[in-house]
Amino acid sequence: MPVKGIDVSSYQAERYDTTGLDFSFIKITEGVSYTNPKWVGQRKTARSAGLVTGFYHFVRPGRMNGQADYFLSKINLVAGDILILDWEDSEVSNAEKDAWITYVQGRAPAHRVLLYCNRDYWLNRDTTSFAGDGLWIAEYGITPGRPNIEAPWRFHQYTDTPVDTNLGLFADRAALRAWAEGASGG
Repeated sequence: MPVKGIDVSSYQAERYDTTGLDFSFIKITEGVSYTNPKWVGQRKTARSAGLVTGFYHFVRPGRMNGQADYFLSKINLVAGDILILDWEDSEVSNAEKDAWITYVQGRAPAHRVLLYCNRDYWLNRDTTSFAGDGLWIAEYGITPGRPNIEAPWRFHQYTDTPVDTNLGLFADRAALRAWAEGASGG
């Protein structure tokens, strides 16, 4: 049975229902000037419930290293934290997406670094199939855990109602935690 999780941003409360969840992905930053004002409370909710936590950056056009540094400067990383690039801005090139992931992998080598994008971006914008340590793919209106892509993926966001809900390809929370705490690249 896959693991279940949600992702939250400033649109959700600092305290949210964690019943039945194994992980939570939390938006921290966007570009080089926005920080989610609720992210610390949202992280506390996740960690208090024993969830595996991940943090994401909504990438904008501009210096990728500067955006990555801004993102990383906000987090006091602990073992098992997952770092994610949220690629939804059509002005951000494929090369820039790859550069951000590679740079963050170099700056935080003990942490998994993932790519989040929707199915259309993966199939029609991506040209390198580079997703760092794993692909988090968004596709709604289909069977949860069965996105319509050939590429290997780790997480599937399958609905945004009532909140962004995801499945992970792990047998249980312990397996997800072991993967998250493992060395990057596997």
